[in-house]
Amino acid sequence: MSSRTFENKQPQRRPSSGFEFLKGVGQVTGGTLLSITMLASSIVAGGLVGLAISFRNLPDVRQLRNFLPSETTYIYDIKGKLLTSIHGEANREVVSLDRISPNLKRAVLASEDSHFYDHHGINPTGVGRAIVVNWAAGGVREGGSTITMQLVKNLFLSQKRAFTRKLAEGVLAIRLEQILSKDQILEMYLNQVYWGHNNYGVQTAARSYFEKSAETLTLGESAMMAGLIQAPEEFSPFVSMKLAKQKQKEVLGRMLDLNWINQQDYDDALKQEIKLGRIRSFQGSALPYVTNTVAQELAKKFGREALLKGGMRVQTTVESNFQAMAEQTVAKWHKTLLSQGLYKNQIALVAIDPRTHFVKALVGGVDPKASEFNRATQAQRQPGSSFKPFVYYAAFATGKYAPDSTVIDSPVSYQDGNNRYYPRNYDGSFSGAMSIRKALAQSRNIPVIKLGKAIGMNKVIETCRTLGIMSPMAPVTSLPLGAIGVTPLEMASAYATFANYGWQSPPTIIARVTDSNGNVLLDNTPKPQLVLDPWASAAIVDVMQSVVNEGTGKSAALGRPVAGKTGTTSSEKDIWFVGTVPQLTTAVWVGRDDNRQLASRATGGGMVAPIWRDFMEKALKGVPAEKFKPPSQFTRPKSS
Repeated sequence: MSSRTFENKQPQRRPSSGFEFLKGVGQVTGGTLLSITMLASSIVAGGLVGLAISFRNLPDVRQLRNFLPSETTYIYDIKGKLLTSIHGEANREVVSLDRISPNLKRAVLASEDSHFYDHHGINPTGVGRAIVVNWAAGGVREGGSTITMQLVKNLFLSQKRAFTRKLAEGVLAIRLEQILSKDQILEMYLNQVYWGHNNYGVQTAARSYFEKSAETLTLGESAMMAGLIQAPEEFSPFVSMKLAKQKQKEVLGRMLDLNWINQQDYDDALKQEIKLGRIRSFQGSALPYVTNTVAQELAKKFGREALLKGGMRVQTTVESNFQAMAEQTVAKWHKTLLSQGLYKNQIALVAIDPRTHFVKALVGGVDPKASEFNRATQAQRQPGSSFKPFVYYAAFATGKYAPDSTVIDSPVSYQDGNNRYYPRNYDGSFSGAMSIRKALAQSRNIPVIKLGKAIGMNKVIETCRTLGIMSPMAPVTSLPLGAIGVTPLEMASAYATFANYGWQSPPTIIARVTDSNGNVLLDNTPKPQLVLDPWASAAIVDVMQSVVNEGTGKSAALGRPVAGKTGTTSSEKDIWFVGTVPQLTTAVWVGRDDNRQLASRATGGGMVAPIWRDFMEKALKGVPAEKFKPPSQFTRPKSS
């Protein structure tokens, strides 16, 4: 049986195991009580040894040698700032015993099992005393459980109170003490026990109640936490500070009776001001578009069980302030576009470092609280003319064409199946002979279709696959005009490969994943491969600079070298600007979730390029301007 099959069970309230000697039960005198207790203790101790032989169907405690409790997964930004935690039922962060405050260890032992280091799994005196109390009460009222017994109960047994379960606890506790040391058992217990508000284990409890590590808990805080174990939600300081202080006083009193603290310690702990933290379980993410994308990737790679219970530590590629700036930019422009008549508009933005293919910002919509749908990674929308650079790159890669090669913008028709297709330009005009540079700068449709036909649409598809665009596509005449579905993430990654002159690493939002012990599970250190022709890549970047300098993308100008392309689909349903500088590539898409027209004459150049420029100005603040490498620095491929 896998250790992962153990269930974390939230303990019910149980009576205190007790540390005060009973002074009398009903009509039983002190002497009679002592005799009964001694007799009962002997009977129980001897009986449990015998039962240990006969309880053959109990779980095998040897599994606990390799037991891995379910543990919370934490997601951080690239600088180590916590973004969110992900867990199933149990919110837990495991810590070693030497990283737990001695104050807390003593407080828990005083409250739950002061003879822990003296017994061998069961405490005969405590069990005998519990039997007397339960006999007098006519039912189970006191548990007499040791810490070892509580541990095996939480790991293996049901919470139902019954004599047979108590016997099973005793048997398993004896067995467990034979294979694990006392420190190992105490460490496992402190990491396993339920502390209330979905906090399992001392570390998450300490962070929730006091916003500090379990290692730094004071005596007063430790006593208050130890007092929670019997009924966590009832005695929680979040629920009733009065009851929490009452339990704290009981625990401190017990520690004083045991001479584990002195009177001064006791008085100081009671006077200490308790500064509460906040309930952390199932709280939302600071950056939901980022963390939801990360969670989906982790579940795909490691499985959902590992995501919820595996205790992974995930470093993303995103910096919190940078992402927040991107989200604020999108929110601002959403309102601006509404004022311009683009009702129900949604905006997605993806920024990638072309040198590493690390995602630097990812915004999947105008309001993550209103919709969890991530349009940056999940919405496949037509790219329109922002697809054209893929066609021109494929032409350059053949060696037959260059930026200044001539193409003809003139009427043409094609037979597509049973239909005759008459492509047209956005403005309905034709401009005759022109260079590829001018054709792309002015976003003419006829030349790119002719060029696609000349080199073969399958070469265009092959280029798209190399760039990571995996949407279904067919070698039809309209393909060069972007008649396929793509995501903003795919577009940003593809342009980033151009900006890096054909060198590509898989785009990722996850930099590194380790387990809770620091063992590396995933390392996404960039390993770039040359997937495109460098000259052809530099050539298409060079041509795309003309789009910004003198073409449809003038509104994206930054006063530094910029290469990019506008995109507008038929009926103005999707409008784009995808552009890059040497250090950062960004794709911005605007559309409606119902796939209806945004507004008449809505264009990527007129309405999206300004969004792109606004974001990039903020993103590149303080970043020196760089020039792109000219095609002349690379060897032009031989004509094929």
